[in-house]
Amino acid sequence: MVLSGINPEDRKRYEKLFKKLDVNNNGKIDLDDLKAQLGCEKYAQSFIDKSDRTSSGDVSLNEFVNYLQDQEKSLRLQFSHIDKNQDGKVDLKEMISSFEALGIKMDNNEAMKLFNRMDQDGSLFISFNEWRDFLILAPTNNIHDLIKYWRHSTYLDIGEDFNVPDDFTQNELETGTWWRHLVAGACAGAVSRTSTAPLDRLKVMLQVHHSKQRISECFKGMLKEGGWQGLWRGNGINVIKIAPETAIKFMVYEQVKQFIRGQENRPMSIFERFVAGAVAGCVSQTTIYPMEVLKTRLALRKTGQYNGMLDAAKKIYVHEGLRSFYRGYIPNILGIIPYAGIDLAVYETLKKKYLSNHTDQEVPQMWLLLACGSVSSSLGQFCSYPLALVRTRLQAQTVRTTSFNINVAGFSFTQQGKIPKQEPTMSSVFKKIIQQEGLPGLYRGITPNFVKVLPAVSISYLVYELVSNKLGVNMT
Repeated sequence: MVLSGINPEDRKRYEKLFKKLDVNNNGKIDLDDLKAQLGCEKYAQSFIDKSDRTSSGDVSLNEFVNYLQDQEKSLRLQFSHIDKNQDGKVDLKEMISSFEALGIKMDNNEAMKLFNRMDQDGSLFISFNEWRDFLILAPTNNIHDLIKYWRHSTYLDIGEDFNVPDDFTQNELETGTWWRHLVAGACAGAVSRTSTAPLDRLKVMLQVHHSKQRISECFKGMLKEGGWQGLWRGNGINVIKIAPETAIKFMVYEQVKQFIRGQENRPMSIFERFVAGAVAGCVSQTTIYPMEVLKTRLALRKTGQYNGMLDAAKKIYVHEGLRSFYRGYIPNILGIIPYAGIDLAVYETLKKKYLSNHTDQEVPQMWLLLACGSVSSSLGQFCSYPLALVRTRLQAQTVRTTSFNINVAGFSFTQQGKIPKQEPTMSSVFKKIIQQEGLPGLYRGITPNFVKVLPAVSISYLVYELVSNKLGVNMT
């Protein structure tokens, strides 16, 4: 029995860890046990492959102890290299210099995060025991990998553009990994939006046509008027605008972060991230907003009304002027604040809740990441929805061309012209909705919006994983 030659303290520690991993309590650790603890099948399988010396498909206590002893020898050797003065403990300065010597780029912010995770007793030093306990079962000892799991706006796309951009590490910015994540996210968004486009168009139709029409009736009307292909009206421009908006938002977000932090190399607070994200959202939305108006008009168009995006843009400009491309701009910009703020706050709250009950080394299961992202985005969407509805109705407003008679010296002429009328404002639309439809009218069309969240999130994640793996980066 391998445990007979081990000191009582180590034996107790090994047995305690084994019991924790043995979820089924059958005296062996199998793949399902490890998946439950590590949260990732890939790392669980790697653990089995390294420790299962009999190739039985599971790990006995003896095999487990043998594996841990080998791991500890390796970890002790690593620790001795980092412990420059050989005093049995490592401070922050030693850790940073040692990582630099190993060719691992790590800024002070990342190093402090890693240091604080290991320094369990708050002594400002890392002992070998803390080093060992942190890394003995960790699926990765790379801080960049540990940080990136808690991203969600990069790879979750539910068709809305108000998310606060994700933070990338200094190493990712320098090595170019960031653009691969953004490209993968853009591809995921394109496929996700195309897959759920009929639900998005249904939402727009319900928002604008404020009769008592039911969802099923509205859907049948869409099919009758434009056929199956008509369900995807407006999707082309919705996909095209992903690239410029993502690029602008990312660049502005990074610039605002630098402005807020100045010369300090420190992590951003939630409020600072919200401010930077809101500014980035406002700038990107201002830049691409004419495409938002085009998307709404194309989604609402009748068969034969426009011959594509360029024809729609030309006709709107000729008949309604440049100003029409910014109808609904104010409620759109105002909607960024509740959406981004609630999305970020809820996601960070759920993240902290998870981390308070799990070790930092555990990789969160993907269903949990998808659930957190979906809940936070949906709540943000719900709170900003009235502004989105008013925005859509303002975007849908057109200048009507009306024929009228002019009588000059007894001769009557028929003239085509624009009848001047008072344009609706954000406040007048709000009042009209409440007067005619009541408070529920502010949430008209929200049902198909929520229905599309689950398929949109699932599709965007699957495509993100596929594309990011091809580009050499991945989430899991």
